[in-house]
Amino acid sequence: MDAKGLETLLDLDGQIFGQEGGYWIKVEAQRVAATPNRPHGVSYSLTLHAIDGGRVLEFDNAHAVRVRGNRFSGRSLEYDHRHRTEEDEGIPYEFETPEQLLADFFQAVDRYLKAQGVLKR
Repeated sequence: MDAKGLETLLDLDGQIFGQEGGYWIKVEAQRVAATPNRPHGVSYSLTLHAIDGGRVLEFDNAHAVRVRGNRFSGRSLEYDHRHRTEEDEGIPYEFETPEQLLADFFQAVDRYLKAQGVLKR
């Protein structure tokens, strides 16, 4: 894993970024021991919140989510995932690099804000 990309993600820990329409982003990222659940050695949560504070989008690896399959396939647990709503249990996200995680998250934020009519660009 690119050390510079990881340091960039870790440097964002605790940062809050205001967005158009009163939305805001919070970044949490800490270095952890590499494990089978977090082989990249980082625990992260990137969230987009509405003006009322409710989470509307999240990429994280805080807990396992089930990979859905048909009734004949085994079900595995994945830690890297994303939530599309506050109630969404999460769907798997394929973590590649810290840079790709940030790019994917901010692209998802832009898509969400555009769909809400908040972002015009």
